[in-house]
Amino acid sequence: MIRTRVYRNGVCTHENFSPEQISDFLEQDEGAVWLDVTEPTAKEFALIAEEFGLNPLAVEDALHERQRPKLDHYSDHVFISLYDVQLDTTSGELVTSELAVFASPRYLITVRKDAGGSMDKVVQRWDDTGHLAKHGVGFLLWGLLDVVVDGHFETVQQLDDAIASLEDLLFDDRPRAPEVQRRSFELRKSLVLLRRVVLPTREVVNALMRREMDLVDEALMPYYQDVYDHVLRATDWTDSLRDLVSTILETNLTIQGNRMNEVMKQVTSWAAIIGVPTAITGYYGMNVRIFPSAGSTLGGIVALLLIVGVSGVLYFAFKRREWL
Repeated sequence: MIRTRVYRNGVCTHENFSPEQISDFLEQDEGAVWLDVTEPTAKEFALIAEEFGLNPLAVEDALHERQRPKLDHYSDHVFISLYDVQLDTTSGELVTSELAVFASPRYLITVRKDAGGSMDKVVQRWDDTGHLAKHGVGFLLWGLLDVVVDGHFETVQQLDDAIASLEDLLFDDRPRAPEVQRRSFELRKSLVLLRRVVLPTREVVNALMRREMDLVDEALMPYYQDVYDHVLRATDWTDSLRDLVSTILETNLTIQGNRMNEVMKQVTSWAAIIGVPTAITGYYGMNVRIFPSAGSTLGGIVALLLIVGVSGVLYFAFKRREWL
């Protein structure tokens, strides 16, 4: 799937036109061209690379997955690798969608390496802030970064809510240790993956804000600064949540140990109570007759009284100390 747009004098003049017309728009003095492609083959993207004169190393990175978020400088353009992220709230798994970006003062090319991502939110952001379109590619790149970073921030918020729910499970009256442990490890795994995405993105935005970059003019600098602030907050928040999940795991182990101690106290208390009849009947022996005319009735009565009395004393003593 291919989507295209052309901005001239701060207005989107053409949309969803044929890629063959791109060269005509690039030959014009003014304007910024946007091209979006999804899962292109090497042959298909070779034509695009030739049309725009893209560096072969950047083209290779754009076609291969699992690139780290980064910004590479070339002679007349930059290559940016980004990740759009979403959280599966049911399983706690983090779903990532890789995005490659080529940017120069005249064009912005976005390459989505899988069908999981969508540019609809980015296009909507451009339409909502059309008054900034006069700033050309810098405006287009800001809208893209703003949507991606907002996705990071929203995901961190969802992880925070999931961890809060996990805390409720931790102190539930019913023991739910296996569920807490499984959920904790899944959330910690998602946080580690999210940090690998968010932390390098901070450096990407920081590099774009440097004065030597000709993509971002002075008027757009506050908008990039806002994106950078969101990246910093998302990074700090992610680190805090990682520490919190580790604390939850440690607390879960502590609670299991405490519950085990409580169980051992109860088992030991009942064992002590049960030991009283065993000791008394063992002392008197099995020849004691408790029925009239069948032996010593008094011995049987005394044995029963001792069993009931001592067991009762132990029971109330343990109950008072909350061992039972």
